[in-house]
Parts: sequence; C-alpha cells; structure tokens
Amino acid sequence: RRGLKMAIDQGMVMVVLDMKTPGGRLDVTFDIMEALDRFDGATATLINDEAISAGAFISAMTDEIYFVPRGVIGAAAPVMSTGGEIDESMKQKIVSFLRARVRSVSEGHLFRGQVISAMIDADYELKIGDEVLKPKGELLSLTASEAAKVYGEGDDAAPLLAAGIFATVEEMLDHRYGAGNYTITRLEVTWSEEMAQWLNSIAPLLLGLGLLGLFIEFKTPGFGVFGLLGGTLLAIVFLSNYAAGLSGHEPAIVFAVGALMVVLELIFFPGVVIVALTGVLMMLGSLVWAMADFWPNEPLNLTGGVLTEPFMNLGLGLLVAIAGAMLLMRVLPRGWFWDKMVLAAAVGGSQAAPTRSSTLAPGEVPTDALIGRRGVAATALFPSGQVEIEGERYEARLGMGFAEAGTPVVVVSRGEFGLVVEAESGEDSA
Repeated sequence: RRGLKMAIDQGMVMVVLDMKTPGGRLDVTFDIMEALDRFDGATATLINDEAISAGAFISAMTDEIYFVPRGVIGAAAPVMSTGGEIDESMKQKIVSFLRARVRSVSEGHLFRGQVISAMIDADYELKIGDEVLKPKGELLSLTASEAAKVYGEGDDAAPLLAAGIFATVEEMLDHRYGAGNYTITRLEVTWSEEMAQWLNSIAPLLLGLGLLGLFIEFKTPGFGVFGLLGGTLLAIVFLSNYAAGLSGHEPAIVFAVGALMVVLELIFFPGVVIVALTGVLMMLGSLVWAMADFWPNEPLNLTGGVLTEPFMNLGLGLLVAIAGAMLLMRVLPRGWFWDKMVLAAAVGGSQAAPTRSSTLAPGEVPTDALIGRRGVAATALFPSGQVEIEGERYEARLGMGFAEAGTPVVVVSRGEFGLVVEAESGEDSA
C-alpha cells in the first residue's frame, strides 16, 4: 500500500512485484488486487522464485509476468487455513469468482485466462490445440521454461504465460526499457511497519486506555502523569497508522492542534471545558482520519466501508475507557486513589502535613465558610496544589494561570476537589 501510494504520488511508470510466496489468505489477496487496481501505470511480477496459491493469482493480476530461471508458479486452488478442503458449494462459488476476475484482466494475453483457470480449478482441462497440458483431476503448476514455451502459429503464437526469463529485476528492466533508461525505488517492509501492524491489531485497547488517562486527568487537579500517558497512547495509535501507510501528513496536523488545545485547557484555562473538549474531538477525528485508507489523486469517497473499521476501533476504545472509568470509581478507594496518588502528584510529591480535604471525599470539603478568606500558596499552583489558610492546608486550584509558593491568594469558590482561588493582585503570578 505504501509503495503504490508513493508510485502514484511520484508519477512512476511501472510497479514490479518481486514475488516469492507459498501463498496466503484470500481476503488479503483481494486487498492486494484492489490496491493494484489503484495504480494506472504498468504492473509486472518477477517470480523469484515461487508464486504458489495466492501468489499465482496476484501475479495474474499484473500486466506482465516474468520468471527467474528457477521460478515456479501454480496450485492456486482455495483451501482452508488449516490446509483442509473448503465446503464444495462454497469452493465452487470462490473458484467461479476467481476465474471471472482472471478473465477480466486477461485481455491481450492469449493463454493467461486458461492457464490460471487450470491452476485454480482441478476439474478444468487445459488443452491448446491437440495438446493436453493438464488433464482433469489435478492442479496446474509451471516451471519458468514451461511458462515461456510458445504455442500457436503466426499471429496466434504466444508464450504460455511468461513474458521472459531473467535473473534479476535489473535484467528484466534492461530488456523492457533499455539499460540506463530507468531508475528503481525499492521498498521493503520496515521494522516500524512491522511494529505498526502489531499496534494496529490492539488499536481499540490503546485508544481506550488513552481516553481513560485523559478522563482521569480532567477529573483531577493539575497536569500530570495521566494526561501525559493518555496523550502518549493516542499518539501511538496515530503514529502506528502513519507507519502502516494508512495516514498522510494532514491528520498529524489536526492531531497536534487538538493536543495543544488540551494542554492549554489543563494548564492555562482550567474549567473552561470547551477548549479541551474541542481538542479531544480534533484528536479523535484525526485518529479516525488516520485509520481510513484514502488514496492519492482520488476524490474523497466515504462509501464502501472506508470508515467502518476506524469507527469500530473508536467505538471499542470508548467502551474500554468507560469500563475502565467505572472500574476505577467502584474498586479503588476514593481517599487512597484520588487524594494520595493524584493530588500528591499535582503538588510535586510534597511530604507536607495532611490537608483538610485529604480525609474527605471529593465534593465534601466543608469550605463554604472559607469563601472570601485570604491565605498563601503553600505549594506552587500549576494551576493546582495546596494553600494554607489560618494554619490549615487545603487542596486548591487557580481559576487561571499559575502562581509560585508563598503567593497571597483569596478563596473565590469551592470546586469538586477543593477550593478555587485567585492570586491577589500585585503579586508575581501568571
């Protein structure tokens, strides 16, 4: 997919498959066929040195088929992944469909449709003239020399399957374009793509854990480990799709802008909600965009299931996040989890004396009478931390900005997790 998109973007004239495979899954074969159809230039396969089963069928989808001297092609009948036989009625349907696909791409190739049909269907007899090349009851396989053998006479003479036999891709291209008249861009599966394939398989779990991390961050004061963890996991999902060749640069820009809005909300505009909510929606939208398989130079088409898998992954991720949040709120003790873990992290792990709110559940701090009282920031407020009022400490959060320890503050309201304060005017605060 990455190679074909690059070929389309760069206007390359030919895509060559360097083929060596014992076969593979039928659904993946169809995906490869569909991807090859996206490329308008010439396509070719060099069988180096085997194209068995699905490999034979994919080779037949390209304009030209070449062989190395030891190349072998054939035995393309569909079977179960375990090697067993498919149900006869289903097998007939699949074979009929495969033969129709071969016929659709066999124009200009005199014998290709018959040859591939003989590889797919054991009941198909391959006969050219008076010579029976494959009787009924077996599948056809060909060596390079057999595939290059010419049949027919005059204008009807043509090689059975092979356009030529060459030792390397370079020799093949020298024959086709002339030595020195081409350049080659080679693509191999990179380690990052292999990792991306694995990460994509667990994308819903990563999405769910990332959203859960952001949920915990929004429900607790400060910007700490949960926000960083959640953002990192969502970034991993995005980057894995980029590495897998599904995503371009545009979703990355949207994701980065959304992440920036979330950070701005948590640090500079806590409580505004709309800024962070917009940022999260942009991040999720960019993830769906990144997981959708769009092709260059094609109109945007949202039909045909392009967004089905991305939205399924997102839905499963939301379910993981909701289930995780419910589990945390039900299983973990409030005082232990929210106060000791989260709030201690928000104030830099200070070993200060316990605060009034540390012994009470969130929202139950009896601080209404403190509204309007003045105190000082016992720790730095970024924007959350602790303040000291009349000799006692309270969890608190600035309505906007941050303040250094020792800054005079005034209580303006009570929040879900403690006091909401403002830095007194004239002091060093932001």
